[in-house]
Amino acid sequence: MKLKEIQNLIKFVAKSGASEVKLETGDVKITIRTGTEDGKEKTTYIQQVPAAMPAQPQQAAPQAPAQPAEAPAAPTAGNTEAATDEESKYITVKSPIIGTFYRKPSPDKPVFVEVGDTVKEGDVLCVIEAMKLFNEIESEVSGKIVKVLVDDASPVEFDQPLFLVDPS
Repeated sequence: MKLKEIQNLIKFVAKSGASEVKLETGDVKITIRTGTEDGKEKTTYIQQVPAAMPAQPQQAAPQAPAQPAEAPAAPTAGNTEAATDEESKYITVKSPIIGTFYRKPSPDKPVFVEVGDTVKEGDVLCVIEAMKLFNEIESEVSGKIVKVLVDDASPVEFDQPLFLVDPS
């Protein structure tokens, strides 16, 4: 990976507000972390190490312009309270970056997870393509997938809910 590409990636991550991005290409593994130290200033860290095994070949995805997610139809007042109470027991997995959401690693492969599947911490739930880079989104909790909140090949925003997970 060229220095200019790494610099552009760092700028993109800093602007997106993501706290961490991991990238594996060929024999290179890059982790970019942003955050504050002692509450003083925002710092960007980059770590580049040889990857243990080669990454899956990347493929070009159809380009879709970044658009804000459509707001769901306004439910009635009674349904809102019931839905809020029901969904409050679930953990929401949110997008750490802006990009295009994909449920499969490639078009000819099965989806990573289905509704009803049990996942462990660290299991891959989906990939988000940003700037021709495919970022695996891993589960931060163990539990059961209750709902997939985004359609395949849809643009997603930073911090947009992707999945509901029942941790019980």
